[in-house]
Amino acid sequence: MIATDTRQVAWEAAAAVPDPEVPCVTVADLGILRDVQMQDGVAVAQVTPTYSGCPATLAIELSIEAALRDAGFEARIERVLSPAWTTDWITSEGRDKLRKFGIAPPQDGQGKAALFSAPEVTCPRCGSQNTQRISEFGSTACKAHYQCKACAEPFDYFKCI
Repeated sequence: MIATDTRQVAWEAAAAVPDPEVPCVTVADLGILRDVQMQDGVAVAQVTPTYSGCPATLAIELSIEAALRDAGFEARIERVLSPAWTTDWITSEGRDKLRKFGIAPPQDGQGKAALFSAPEVTCPRCGSQNTQRISEFGSTACKAHYQCKACAEPFDYFKCI
């Protein structure tokens, strides 16, 4: 196996780790797995937390490290804080997975929007834009709680940051 193939195997192992708070998406879908490099035989995963106070950061890092070890690598995690993570880094596949799971994904290109802004949010269940924010905070701090006025279903919206 050549070095590029080894790096790809390490990337795939790390990239498959699900987010512990939103398990329908992986750390790669969210864009928080920045890179995996091979350094002196050690797979070094670079991870950017979604925000500095995210309670899942350590769990994510430990899960990535365990996935790399399970794939046969010595592993090390590097926490990368700059540039700060933004919801713009969520992949289109990740956005589709969130929507199918019943979570409205952040609006494209809105990663620099104000945290407490009230964007127009599309219902992930019926597609209506006739929605209202019920609470600034949903099941996790990174989500707001909304309700669709068309189908009456409640849902979370992954806030832009």
